[in-house]
Amino acid sequence: MMNNIYKKLETACLALFAFGATAAWAVNDLPGGPAVNQLNLHPPVTKVAEEQVWLHWFMLIVCTVIFVAVFGVMFYSIWKHRKSVGHQPANFHESVKVEIAWTIVPFIIVILMALPATKAVVASKDTSNADLTIKATGYQWRWGYDYIKGEGEGIGFISSLDAQQRAMSDSGKPEPTDDYLLKVDNPLVVPVGKKIRIITTSNDVIHSFAVNSFGIKQDAIPGFVRDTWFRAEKTGDFHGQCQELCGKEHAYMPIHVKVVSAEDYTAWVADQNKKLAAKQDDPSKVWTLAELTQKGEKIYTANCQACHQANGKGMGPIKPLDGAAVVLDADKTKQIKVLLNGQNNLAMPSWKQLSDTEIAAVISFTKNNWSNKTGQLVQPADVHAARQ
Repeated sequence: MMNNIYKKLETACLALFAFGATAAWAVNDLPGGPAVNQLNLHPPVTKVAEEQVWLHWFMLIVCTVIFVAVFGVMFYSIWKHRKSVGHQPANFHESVKVEIAWTIVPFIIVILMALPATKAVVASKDTSNADLTIKATGYQWRWGYDYIKGEGEGIGFISSLDAQQRAMSDSGKPEPTDDYLLKVDNPLVVPVGKKIRIITTSNDVIHSFAVNSFGIKQDAIPGFVRDTWFRAEKTGDFHGQCQELCGKEHAYMPIHVKVVSAEDYTAWVADQNKKLAAKQDDPSKVWTLAELTQKGEKIYTANCQACHQANGKGMGPIKPLDGAAVVLDADKTKQIKVLLNGQNNLAMPSWKQLSDTEIAAVISFTKNNWSNKTGQLVQPADVHAARQ
């Protein structure tokens, strides 16, 4: 009986090991991290990150040596001077030499550990003389990037989790993918070898902008402005995530930084400026309902579907849009104000970063989709007037 139980346990363990091995081998190391079965820090691509890796090992070695020395002496003393071999306890009260030794030695160790750590911390906080300044704004649950100083000034966009990756997660059986839940629609693009200052803030709750390969992590706090910096020494794709628990979609808020050559960055800036010029809003332009709802569906899928679902039914505390009073109301300014200002303590965040046309389109889409067949149309001019 017991042999059968052991055989079953052995079979189960082997099956579990095989599953774990398959899961581990199903994907490859992601350039710039993370790697499969990674135990150490991400490969550093900045001087600050290199110092952090060095400090990590330095502190680990120092602590290990202290641990081995202290417990080695302690266990040796216990074993060598045990009562069973005839040793008697010593009878003394103070030792000036011991007191001096265990005060001076730890002090020296702490100083030796503090000096390189302080140097690294000071260097990581020096955001002066940046070549490029970018504001990273946390939203539930995506990042907004605005290039506010340097080459590319005036460029701004929202970076969200790739829609296909979200669908993979929702399926419950995602296909093995190297960049699972790390792929975004619009990565942050920066030039190699340039000092990049990142200003962080938030539109709703506390988020945290972190890219391990750069050695940066800076909280994004509503109403506050914080900053950090990095200078990437290699081109490539580097990944991070929001590292502050920010709500139910926290796991779907990746950061993708694409580091390119100076020439490629200049070409990217030119391309972005062309796209911005093409998207320039004309509040006086009159759109048809079909044009707006078609455009609005894409905006809804990219920005709203994570909370309100594709069927408009809502999720948990998230209110449905299908049959919602504010959507069906003939006074379209009510829904416009919700999108511009948010509501319920920003449980519904503000979407004023969208253009007038984009807000008009997504409202027109919700007013005329699912069971909401209002026939109402919101023009960009209506949104433009509400912003004033």
